[in-house]
Amino acid sequence: MLGYASVMIAAGIGIPVMAACSAALGRHLGNPILAASIMFSGALVVAVTTLLIQGNIPLSKLATSPKYYLFGGVFIAFYVLSITFVAPKFGVGNAVFFVLLGQLVSTVIIDHFGFLGARVTPLDGMRLLGILFMSIGIWLTQKG
Repeated sequence: MLGYASVMIAAGIGIPVMAACSAALGRHLGNPILAASIMFSGALVVAVTTLLIQGNIPLSKLATSPKYYLFGGVFIAFYVLSITFVAPKFGVGNAVFFVLLGQLVSTVIIDHFGFLGARVTPLDGMRLLGILFMSIGIWLTQKG
């Protein structure tokens, strides 16, 4: 459990760093779409290298996978393109905080209904209160 939490904290740290890098590259190049494309290229190299090191490549299962599972890639592209375009104009902190707010909303829906095979975690009063506090925290960070 601690190992998973540590990995996700590292991923959480990486999201605003990636946003700042992508936004800065887009600003420097004068083309946020080119910057996002470069970010995707780097991500592809890392993912393919990791896949090759792991060695288990079950491509035969891809044909039987529900096609809507592949739609996740659209969300990756949307996030990287939008953060690269919006962050220089809106601020990395503002952009990431609103992304976090969107994540809270979608996470509650996905977990409550168990969408896409997610473990069902019903929305109860305590979880709703926690999400409310997190949302207030996001709002307070933007207030100042």
